[in-house]
Amino acid sequence: MPENRKPRIVLVDDEAMILTSIRTLLTLETDYEVQAFTDPLEAAKYMARNTVDVTVSDYLMPGMTGIQLLAESKRLQPESTRVLLTGHADKASAIKAINEVGLFQYLEKPWDNEQLLLVIQQGVERAQLLGELRQKISELDAAHSTLKNTQARLLKAFL
Repeated sequence: MPENRKPRIVLVDDEAMILTSIRTLLTLETDYEVQAFTDPLEAAKYMARNTVDVTVSDYLMPGMTGIQLLAESKRLQPESTRVLLTGHADKASAIKAINEVGLFQYLEKPWDNEQLLLVIQQGVERAQLLGELRQKISELDAAHSTLKNTQARLLKAFL
């Protein structure tokens, strides 16, 4: 992540009051950039155009479930952290989400503010570490390629 960019959090819930509550909490307690959507399709469009560190989505929404939205998030931005927030304590849904979308955390409503903050902070750190790892792998690949080219030139020069 570029040094000058704040971590970006996307919140998605069809209940505006929940978005307002979480956005206020994050605004007061963090320096994250927070984008909130009541429409999961609009959130998906936003994620297609912008880097997102953490997506927190409600499970049941009209038009698209939270699992479907987080699957789209994973497709668009595999390094992004995905959190499912639900009022429906359904272990089968949680297991499905974990397996299908690489869910980082499953939280039940009503949530505990301190726990939610910790999960989002850990999610940001995870996304940043994955980005750094991808960058290091890219640098290693480039160095390996340069080394192989140098090796080939040396062999050619002496054979």
